[in-house]
Amino acid sequence: MTTLTVALLQLAPPGPDLGVNLALGEAACRRAGALGADIALFPEMWSNGYSCAVPEGSADGDVYRHPSLWDGARTPAAPWPEPVWLGEPITRDSPFVTRFRELAAELEMAIALTYLERWDGPPRNTLSLIDRHGRLVLTYAKVHTCAFDLPEAGLTPGEGFEVCALDTAVGEVMTGAMICYDREFPESARALMLAGAEIVLTPNACELEINRLSQFRSRAVENMTGMAMANYAGPGWGHSVAHDGVAFVDGRSRDTLVVEAGEAEGVYPAVFDLDALRDNRRRETWGDAFRRPAAYRSLLDREVREPFVRVGRDGGPVPGRGRPQAVPNGWKGLSSTYKNTI
Repeated sequence: MTTLTVALLQLAPPGPDLGVNLALGEAACRRAGALGADIALFPEMWSNGYSCAVPEGSADGDVYRHPSLWDGARTPAAPWPEPVWLGEPITRDSPFVTRFRELAAELEMAIALTYLERWDGPPRNTLSLIDRHGRLVLTYAKVHTCAFDLPEAGLTPGEGFEVCALDTAVGEVMTGAMICYDREFPESARALMLAGAEIVLTPNACELEINRLSQFRSRAVENMTGMAMANYAGPGWGHSVAHDGVAFVDGRSRDTLVVEAGEAEGVYPAVFDLDALRDNRRRETWGDAFRRPAAYRSLLDREVREPFVRVGRDGGPVPGRGRPQAVPNGWKGLSSTYKNTI
């Protein structure tokens, strides 16, 4: 059996201090290395712990709700306040990233590092995959930023999903990434599967309850990919999880779960059987085997229709979509669903 081990680093949410987070992250990676991991996967935006502040003079409840989600009882501030991040954005050649590149080479273990990335304009929510030789082999920015809430609505979204051939001790493994809210869109994992992904790494920073966990299981089965997700620890959080996507063996249904953590902090190894995963991809009916893309033309339609009309932070279209219509009066928002995303 050829195996690949992804260590899910379910760590307590850190503060915005880059130096402290580097030390905590290095210690976690060393624990993962001692457990024989091939890849160490961080939760979302490890460099600053997703730390943000309420702009001066704003009430907490008034800042983290998108104007289009108000029910008319109150009037949101205009213009929408600028997000305030705690912890400076960093570049992929910063000392923080460079130190993890050195560590990956020392441990001979890939590291999927997450950080608030400095960008031309607003920063990005980014993952850089460092291979076991210390090379940056994939840098991905979150495509589906949470455009309905600050501070993430102020980020620059990524523009696509890419896959790399990750060199591991057991050979090349086609590896891709998506981040948190990305996993709630079937298109994210589907795009990665079509690009050749065998394993999808997913940093996360929100409550993982039954619906999100069920979505994640579905992403694995429908694409026949191994899916690994690392979340922050703590009450209501945790549940870092991995699925191998092998839904049937010899015609019998099986549980795709590889590992699921509780809420406690720890390093949780997810061991994927690559032979079984690849055999499943060669012969089963999901993935790209029987898709009919010609029937899916509406998926490329950028117009937003009722009841899904929302607007972006500036009152214009949500990034990647067409010009929205007027926001319906009396529409009550979904922001409370995502109040724990940050």
